[in-house]
Amino acid sequence: MDKVTRLALENGIVIFSKSSCCLWYTLNFLFQGLGVNPLVYEIDKDPEGKEMEKAIMRLGCNAAAPAVFISGKLIGSTNEIMSLHLSGQLIPMLKPYQALN
Repeated sequence: MDKVTRLALENGIVIFSKSSCCLWYTLNFLFQGLGVNPLVYEIDKDPEGKEMEKAIMRLGCNAAAPAVFISGKLIGSTNEIMSLHLSGQLIPMLKPYQALN
């Protein structure tokens, strides 16, 4: 869990995913369209990946990949992010990380 927490705290927006998962691409595309560049971390390419996956699940995510953290806090998976976006709650969360124009 330490590695998941550390990466989440050190980076404003993190998408933990697996190389076989296509949903991270949708989330990354959404975030980039909203002016932010998340760190995409493929846990299956990390020697500690299985432990990281368990840690993400213990934190409360119903799916270990993709799992999105914003400002060090677990937000959820694709469904939660899309729901937040459709309800207008996602953009305020991203404001501190949006590129300046």
